[in-house]
Amino acid sequence: MTGPDHLDADRLSAPGGQPVLLVDAAGWRRPDAPIQAVVIGVDREGVLPAVEADDFDLLLTAAADAPRPWVCDADGGRLVERVRTNPFAATIAAAVLRLTEKLPLADALTVESLAYSTLLGGGEFARWRGRARTAATPVPSEPLAIARDGDRLTLTLNDPANRNAMSAPMRDALYEALANALDDPSKPDVLLRGAGKCFSTGGLLGEFGSARDLAQAHAVRSLHSCARALGALGTRGAVRLHGACVGSGIEVAAAAHWRIAAPGAWFQLPEVVMGLIPGAGGTATVARAIGRHRTLWMLLSAKRVSARQALDWGLVHAIEDSP
Repeated sequence: MTGPDHLDADRLSAPGGQPVLLVDAAGWRRPDAPIQAVVIGVDREGVLPAVEADDFDLLLTAAADAPRPWVCDADGGRLVERVRTNPFAATIAAAVLRLTEKLPLADALTVESLAYSTLLGGGEFARWRGRARTAATPVPSEPLAIARDGDRLTLTLNDPANRNAMSAPMRDALYEALANALDDPSKPDVLLRGAGKCFSTGGLLGEFGSARDLAQAHAVRSLHSCARALGALGTRGAVRLHGACVGSGIEVAAAAHWRIAAPGAWFQLPEVVMGLIPGAGGTATVARAIGRHRTLWMLLSAKRVSARQALDWGLVHAIEDSP
């Protein structure tokens, strides 16, 4: 394929009206001119051709059990429509994943937060928020339960009435507990889990878009990143995941060194549908576990990933019944 020149490349973007390219994975090479469009390579025959993965944002194949970075999903048209529906969120998601792939975790989280704050001020998120139903029961006064047994600290997300939605009080309490564990000279092991029917359905919807100062929100989000704190625990950090693990409910958990899922656990990143990208660390934590291509597939498809698929991809390390 002969690529566009630098001026013509403007059209291959959200502002230019062509935010996505669906191409033959075997015959396409990324042009020298910078393009912002999401590039989806498709292997409809399931032959898994040799490709340069860096040329693509997403690689789809008809082959079963395809190795990373391929995703077994030959229906590229559905993903194209998802990009066209929210082109700024989709192209920014792809750009952030590409940009942060080789950055240290803390730096990657900062880039994600900046992009997330940008999209909070955008029209795609405003459109979603205008039609969203955000009713929720009150947040409990102590949304995080803390227990210590010797050298083991157990932190339990404790708002089952809201399916452990990560409200601001819960995030603040979790960050404080993780920071205390990092500062504790006894260096306890930390287990994070959720009470009730699921680990967490992600951010509390009623709080989305409530920040009036997006610059301040970015600064606070970066200072009090639960994903960064959990990742900093290294081998001392573990999570047990069950039921729904949605949005920040997997973004934070993916930073843990050990990740154990119950057989019925499932995982989902719905942010692009909302006109956003992950804001709790997912473009860094999930991408480090499964690669940026598969992370983008989760974002564009918004499909549920089963515990078995999560194990195959490396999002979790084991499947065990909850003790």
